[in-house]
Amino acid sequence: MVKKVLITGMTGMVGSHLADLLLSEEQDCQIFGTKRWRSPLNNINHLLGRVTLFDCNLADSMNCLKLIDAVRPDYIFHLAALSYVPDSWVLPEVTLSNNTMMQLHLFEAIRHVGIDPIVQVALSSEQYGKVFPHEVPIRENNPFRPLSPYAVSKVGQDMLAYQYHQSYGLKVIRTRAFNHEGPRRGEVFVTSNFAKQIAEIEAGIKPPIIYVGNLSAQRDWSDVRDIVRGYWLAVQHCIPGEDYVLASGKSRTIRQMLDILLSFTSKKIEIAVDPARMRPSDVEILQGDASKFKAATGWEPRYAFEQTMEDLLNYWRHEIKSRSACLPIEALPKPK
Repeated sequence: MVKKVLITGMTGMVGSHLADLLLSEEQDCQIFGTKRWRSPLNNINHLLGRVTLFDCNLADSMNCLKLIDAVRPDYIFHLAALSYVPDSWVLPEVTLSNNTMMQLHLFEAIRHVGIDPIVQVALSSEQYGKVFPHEVPIRENNPFRPLSPYAVSKVGQDMLAYQYHQSYGLKVIRTRAFNHEGPRRGEVFVTSNFAKQIAEIEAGIKPPIIYVGNLSAQRDWSDVRDIVRGYWLAVQHCIPGEDYVLASGKSRTIRQMLDILLSFTSKKIEIAVDPARMRPSDVEILQGDASKFKAATGWEPRYAFEQTMEDLLNYWRHEIKSRSACLPIEALPKPK
């Protein structure tokens, strides 16, 4: 029997990779996705004609209701969110209201339409925030001490998912994925931003200086392709109402991540601190323990971090080359 799968925020890195996975490995799925009217489609151009896309503003309750009534999905992957942490300090009200209200509208639409899908809610390691050394590696029961409006919004989504499961029996699975990276990562995020700067330096578009913020913070990075495989396993094997950490179990400093990226280029590049890249408060360490999730699903990461970084850099090399090919001659970098 064909299962209907709805991916909110399909145009993002995670949504597009999840659609790739389902199209390549699950032949009995009909895939639907949401996008905003202004969403760039570059991440999903290769999917057009193979998935059904809806222009849907989930912050509008009637839009959301019409979407759920039209699709009546068996599985929902709720990935749509305002997810860039620095923006949440600039626009705290927008971040808090959008991230919580989009999920509320989705849940209410499910109730009003009268369907019973399994819903995976994509949460974040940022919820844990201020973590003390004795609390590492972080498990599901670690206290939330959020350090950004974005993190607070994800705590709200987490608790809303728990409440709707308890109150109405919604089959919600809460996944708290730690940092995940790979091709198609938005250029504002630190791994992608560094990779893009290196690709621009290699192309002669900018001088050999890479601008950085806090390099001492530690993060637990996974490959996005491992994470989306985890999401698919979650809706098949995890217990509704439960929470699950998805993580590699290893932390690296941002400086170590940058050094790995720099090892893939022959260019001599200077590192310069940009004060504008510093956050009002930063999470110093995130390192997760995915034992509960692994026991439930058998999930294990397949991609080495070095492979993830090399694939990300190659993605930006291709992007920079493609963008340069579209520039007028006078806008191209001058030969040295």
